[in-house]
Amino acid sequence: MVFQILLVMFLIVLLTLFAFRKNKEKVVTPLPENYKELLEAYVKFYRRLDSTGRAHFEKRVEQFLAATKITGVNAVVEDIDLLLIASAAVIPVFAITDWQYINLHEVLVYPGAFNEDFDQEGTDRYIAGMVGTGGLQNTMIITKWQLRQGFIDNNSVHNTAIHEFVHLVDKMDGTMDGVPEIILERKYVEQWKQLMYATTEQIRNGHSVIHSYAAKNTVEFFAVVSEYFFEQPGLLQAHHPDLYKMLSIIYRME
Repeated sequence: MVFQILLVMFLIVLLTLFAFRKNKEKVVTPLPENYKELLEAYVKFYRRLDSTGRAHFEKRVEQFLAATKITGVNAVVEDIDLLLIASAAVIPVFAITDWQYINLHEVLVYPGAFNEDFDQEGTDRYIAGMVGTGGLQNTMIITKWQLRQGFIDNNSVHNTAIHEFVHLVDKMDGTMDGVPEIILERKYVEQWKQLMYATTEQIRNGHSVIHSYAAKNTVEFFAVVSEYFFEQPGLLQAHHPDLYKMLSIIYRME
């Protein structure tokens, strides 16, 4: 009788552990059947890669979708939206081995711009994307329209989704200050700071092709110039070769 009781208890423990493990497993978001065609059509960064690079990109996209919840808020999240969000996440850290956005648990997709109170109606809506703080810590909000627009326009230097993921990279070292020390070697930190300040002055004086929003502060500077680096690298290299070179070092794409 004692043996039977012990056996039953042992089986109960095994079943409990198995159920716990199953509950801890993440639900993998499967890639759509035509995901390669969609990446080819909409993601410039992907198109520039060779076959080996594309396979690596696809794997990273799959890993991001397996690790991150993406939720529509008054918006239907379609396959193309999932792929574009994941692509924007992969692009800044493509060359950084074993990167994980441990500071991101969920991406909220809004249909259009929202205000500082996260209202989706009214005339004071001007925010297209943001990295959450406080109650929205570890959350990103992106608007569906801006997400798609950033990838549809091949001639644009702006990509809101990439911009927000760069903020997350910046934030990974504990402070969002435009100096991504989590990926920037210490020996380059002072050089990067000096380059930020010098380029900011050029922007403010009208001597740069970089959008004036980059001169708002160092946080936005890093995010904006990163958009240029990934979306229009030739333009940035032609007008700001030193900045282009430093970003190549930061993102390990030398």
